Amino acid sequence: MTDVGNMRARYRRILRFAARYMAQAWWYELLLPRLGLSRISARNRATRLQRIAQRFHVLAVDLGGLMIKVGQFMSSRLDVLPPEITKELEGLQDEVPPVPFPAIRELAEVELGVPLERAYSFVDPTPLAAASLGQAHRARLSDADAADTGLIDVVVKIQRPGIDRVVDVDLRALRRVAGWLNRVRVVADRVDMPALVEEFAHTSLEEIDYLHEAASAERFAQEFAGDSRVAVPRVAWERTTRRVLTLEDVTAIKINDVEGLRAAGIDPSEVAAEFAAVMFDQLFADGYFHADPHPGNIFVTPTPRQTREAGQAREAGQAAEAGRAASATTGAAAKGGDWHFTFIDFGMMGEVPEGLRRGLRKILIAAASRDGKGMVDGIREVGVLLPSADTAELERAMTKLFARFGGMGFAELQDVDPREFRDFAIEFGDVVRSLPFQLPENFLLIIRAMGLTSGMCSALDPAFNIWDAIEPYAGQLIREESGNVVQEFAKQAVSVAGVVARLPQRLDELATRLEDGRVVAQNPRLERRLGMMERMARRILSAILFAALLIGGILLRADDLVFGTVLMGISVLPLLHALFAGITGPRGPG
Repeated sequence: MTDVGNMRARYRRILRFAARYMAQAWWYELLLPRLGLSRISARNRATRLQRIAQRFHVLAVDLGGLMIKVGQFMSSRLDVLPPEITKELEGLQDEVPPVPFPAIRELAEVELGVPLERAYSFVDPTPLAAASLGQAHRARLSDADAADTGLIDVVVKIQRPGIDRVVDVDLRALRRVAGWLNRVRVVADRVDMPALVEEFAHTSLEEIDYLHEAASAERFAQEFAGDSRVAVPRVAWERTTRRVLTLEDVTAIKINDVEGLRAAGIDPSEVAAEFAAVMFDQLFADGYFHADPHPGNIFVTPTPRQTREAGQAREAGQAAEAGRAASATTGAAAKGGDWHFTFIDFGMMGEVPEGLRRGLRKILIAAASRDGKGMVDGIREVGVLLPSADTAELERAMTKLFARFGGMGFAELQDVDPREFRDFAIEFGDVVRSLPFQLPENFLLIIRAMGLTSGMCSALDPAFNIWDAIEPYAGQLIREESGNVVQEFAKQAVSVAGVVARLPQRLDELATRLEDGRVVAQNPRLERRLGMMERMARRILSAILFAALLIGGILLRADDLVFGTVLMGISVLPLLHALFAGITGPRGPG
């Protein structure tokens, strides 16, 4: 098959996958509950989701490209998604098949304009890591370049050949799926899917421009200059192009390598708390953040002193002493900087405008103080809720949520009776679904960064409590913005005083209108038209029921042949009613 044929087949395969599971979601999650068949909808839901995850895993590994990015995000949501889903997709972090080295060599030599042996004194043909858009190889700079840059050992990141065409096809498919979703009213009323895909497209195109990534790495380093918690690899600009990126080799302990951390005398729970603080600083203070903080992109780097002490303890074979030394060193690490985070892969970065950052700070402070109304106000200021949204019920929902689950960590939430979550969803699910909302610019990346952060911290420490990380940070924000709080309180006091001052006059105007008979309720006589509309609505409902039963039968036949066939047969009855009710039914007067 030609390259063009491969791209067409890829496009069609993505669309078929999306169409199939959109139809399944419509049947199980929208139609059946509206028909009062929620019990059928809930039956085997976990198995259905696991099956979808398994099939997407196969699709993503087979296709690569942007499909891997989607799977990586889902696999990191340990705090939200059930383990059946995350376990099926977690392998997408590391199992992307590498491109054979001859193809990588050819692309690199074309980009650099010289043979690889002249550009580097050594390149390891075995990749250090293989990602969805490119792969990395250890290398050593030539003597001349090493003298110019001050670097010797480097990592060379090289794009996968043809990845620009793959990204183009994937984005066209995603745009098509977004168009489908935009025709579903329950989706279109709440989010602009085409705009979200365009934002994702912008980010993806930046991610395959390594010159942009190199500039982002230097900017990120400047943001954290003087902060001992964070380090960033230096760029070898002499060997960097749009499709080849050469960086200082900073390989250390992967942030999710719990055993490696403990062996180095580092407590994973301390890493979780510090990592949350570093990410909060990026999102709420600096406004420039790493939007792809998955385990492959974050190292924990011990200082030489800490590494030497841990090694001496192990060599002496003093296990108990090593444990105590690790604990003491960990305490020093939090305060004295015996280890730090090293970020890599700056292809996906995000910015938080000041207005959005202000709203996010309000949400953070409200979450820390368990303030339901404050949380809703912050959500509105962020721009997620449209101005027309009636948030009274949402405030009640958030207040009740904080009262019951506020302060619980990930491990504690796992012990909560699932029926409590179900009852909460039943009580307030309609409230949330009925609210008109939209996602502001860059918010998708913020959600991704927060989701990956929360999932990573929970993986490092199952007892990690996000509230413990939020509260000190929120307290600091409250102190920093105390002047703004006082000003806001004064504004509210003036506003309330104004309402109270105008209240007698408005009550007097209302009483005058009542006395004059000018307050009326109009009710036009529409009985005849209502009758016609009622009959039409019945026919439409029958047509919808026919389509639902037919589609449901087709979907279910793959798993249950008998039940699926019965549903398809029953679908004939509403079809007959939809076709002939208008002929046999009573006609209203002309």
